Amino acid sequence: MRFFVFIKNSLSVFYSLILFFNLKSTLLMELEALCHQVRLLTDEVRQFIISEFKSFDRKHIEYKGLNDMVSYVDKQAEKQLVERLSQLLPNSGFIAEEGTGNKLHKGYNWIIDPLDGTTNFIHGVPIFSISIALTHNDELLLGVVHELNQNEQFYAVKDKGAFCNGKPINVSAEAQLSRALVATGFPYHAFDKLPRYLEGLGEFFKKSHGLRRMGSAAVDLSYVACGRFDAFFEYNLHPWDVAAGTLIVREAGGKASTFSGGEDCVFGREMIAGGAVHEEVRKLVAQIFHA
Repeated sequence: MRFFVFIKNSLSVFYSLILFFNLKSTLLMELEALCHQVRLLTDEVRQFIISEFKSFDRKHIEYKGLNDMVSYVDKQAEKQLVERLSQLLPNSGFIAEEGTGNKLHKGYNWIIDPLDGTTNFIHGVPIFSISIALTHNDELLLGVVHELNQNEQFYAVKDKGAFCNGKPINVSAEAQLSRALVATGFPYHAFDKLPRYLEGLGEFFKKSHGLRRMGSAAVDLSYVACGRFDAFFEYNLHPWDVAAGTLIVREAGGKASTFSGGEDCVFGREMIAGGAVHEEVRKLVAQIFHA
């Protein structure tokens, strides 16, 4: 009798595993299809943003806070994204920079920046992007960053690798900071850490190939994912700045962490991302900021 009970229980476990892997496989296929739809959506919204970029007048600038600007372009782009994403995934929640449709759900939530690099856009500097991520119970499932001027789509689905315009991408294999190019962002408010930050810039000037500041964290992370930058660090970030880029970096074989090495860099307000040089950069940044 015990033998038959054992067989019955074993079969139950076996069928449960089959069901689990089938469900996981189905979910991955659905996520890939959803990612494709999100990419088509960013293509559409890109056309609107680029058309406005050519004739944008600074009189349309609004201020949300110190050096924190927004325009009708950000707002209209976000409205388009929220409306379409709501159709693609009904009953999903949103964390969006301009607040359109903001309402967290227990399950699926979109994290959106309709125009990452607004200051660049306003001043006519052609480096800005759309950033869209999907989470389930805070787990990153897909991410799309569309750099609009070069028309490069960086994207990833969890456990399926990272891509740019259909081609697989990987982080840099450079393991020495002395041969690395590092990206960062300059603080535009919350200047309490500014003295340490400026000191840290000096350390990176001396110990790396150089620093770059693009003005869009989503672009910085995408460039890390494809190996153009060896690493990136910044503080005072928001989820919509980094959610999509974080997944893309990780799926490209890189690491993304807080200054102290924690995993919650999407909501942790600080981030280090990189390839093989990640840990050396993290230790230097932690030393600078006493993390």
